[in-house]
Amino acid sequence: MKKLLKDIAFWVIYGTWYGLSLLPLWLHYLFSDVLFVIVAYVMRYRHRVISKNLRNAYPDKSDKELQRLRIQFYRHFCDMLVETVKYTSMSKRNLKRRMTFKGCEQVAEILNSGQSIALMLGHYGNWEWVPSLVLWVAPLLRNEVAMGQIYHPLENEVFDRVVQKTRSHLGSECVSMRETLRWILGHKRDNRPSMLGYINDQVPTWHNIHHWLTFLNQETPVFTGIERIVHSQNQAVVYVDIQRVGRGRYECEFQVITRDPSTLGEYELTDIYFRRMEETINRAPQYWLWSHNRWKRTREEFERRFKVVNGRVVEKPTDET
Repeated sequence: MKKLLKDIAFWVIYGTWYGLSLLPLWLHYLFSDVLFVIVAYVMRYRHRVISKNLRNAYPDKSDKELQRLRIQFYRHFCDMLVETVKYTSMSKRNLKRRMTFKGCEQVAEILNSGQSIALMLGHYGNWEWVPSLVLWVAPLLRNEVAMGQIYHPLENEVFDRVVQKTRSHLGSECVSMRETLRWILGHKRDNRPSMLGYINDQVPTWHNIHHWLTFLNQETPVFTGIERIVHSQNQAVVYVDIQRVGRGRYECEFQVITRDPSTLGEYELTDIYFRRMEETINRAPQYWLWSHNRWKRTREEFERRFKVVNGRVVEKPTDET
């Protein structure tokens, strides 16, 4: 009975989501314009976090410039919300017109050689439309290739199913972060190369902090798990550079970082990714996810509370803090 109720709830929610997605894009953008006023001026959504992040990242900009960036961010943020809804029912032709990809031939060449790819990108532009890359890459492949994107499962099982269905409707799989290596190894055993997308500009938990670097003018803890997977599986690494060229129009470029990760030193791949990500953001800062509290963990607090023992981050005993 419980499963039946969850199934009913799923189809009601997904059906509503899909129904809304059928509305014309111009109407979605009308909703976005209204939502912008509410989010930016009524709710002032995460106003303090956004303002703090922008001020710390661009200390040389004037208050007027930072305010303009904040307002532009809110506009794009609302556009991205409605674009995410619209994505569910957009035709392949419309998607290919609005989300273009360059460098597909090089990506296909790597996959056709039998080598798997780790795609690295950030919360920039419209990352929710990036799975549409299958429309560009798949026709160039000679053999079957598994494609997917890492996601964080939601606690609510019904909403988690909705997210998975909306994101994977073009054929790429949603892969839980905990299942990443198992997913890769499973396809490797079947002699099937894979291409998996990672959004790596998030904040790691305390126990996953192994490397710090300067990112957007601030000392930043970063994830390094992707680097370990890439090295252990000898995967090619490709960065996805996204540009917003108009409302609901994006250009993405596949940039191969390396096909031989063994030539890179420890954390060098991670450093390269964040330099690329910083270049993308600085080109047009308003299209990055500034509402994310990216710098809530500081090195000072880390060194006060934790230590590294045999490569593992462990909490210090009370008498050491």
